Amino acid sequence: MDIISQLQEQVNTIASIAFNTFGTLQRDAPPVRLSPNYPEPPAPAPAPTAAANANANAAAANPTTEESPNNNISETPKLLSAELVKAAKQFDALVAALPFSEGGEEAQLKKIAELQAENDLVGQELQKQLEAAVDVD
Repeated sequence: MDIISQLQEQVNTIASIAFNTFGTLQRDAPPVRLSPNYPEPPAPAPAPTAAANANANAAAANPTTEESPNNNISETPKLLSAELVKAAKQFDALVAALPFSEGGEEAQLKKIAELQAENDLVGQELQKQLEAAVDVD
């Protein structure tokens, strides 16, 4: 895979990690009061059935006490940011591997013009060969 494709792939990886990081932080962040003057939200409507109330009360009475590494709120941002920094460093390494252009912008523009002229000549030759092939048929 060429260096430009690797750079594009790494940019996609960084975007994906950032998207997942923001989504995870948004999903898992504890609620925070915006202002002490902000009113309390209304109480939720009661459940329509007694069975639903019993299930809700049982779930509230028995919260899960085990915390897996994926559910640990204080560690998740550190892990996600470390992954994002690692991807950014890989991107920087790919950028550093790009060849350095000698001569500056003017030399690059001159080289582009030369390549474009060469491309035009090859295109004209190809067109002539195509027309000659059509004439033979």
